[in-house]
Amino acid sequence: MEHSYRFFSNKACEFYPCHKGVKDLNCLFCYCPFYLEASCPGKPFYLEDKGKTIKDCSACTFPHHPGNYDVIIDWIIQANQTRRFAEQAEAQAQTA
Repeated sequence: MEHSYRFFSNKACEFYPCHKGVKDLNCLFCYCPFYLEASCPGKPFYLEDKGKTIKDCSACTFPHHPGNYDVIIDWIIQANQTRRFAEQAEAQAQTA
């Protein structure tokens, strides 16, 4: 398979398939890297409970589509660069 590092399907997993109806279910991002983000390219639901907003990603299949690998990797790279920049700026501010 070309670009096989971008895809794997863990059919031995007790939860496989975690989403029904997804052809070629990609398990590479089983835990979605966008889960803790306020906004993401997927389609989560937002629930209100006792004054708190809860992000519900149970019906989102975005990270499981093989074609979304580049979007996810680009986001991870960007997030790491942003975090590193913020850490450097904070370190400089503390030494000034």
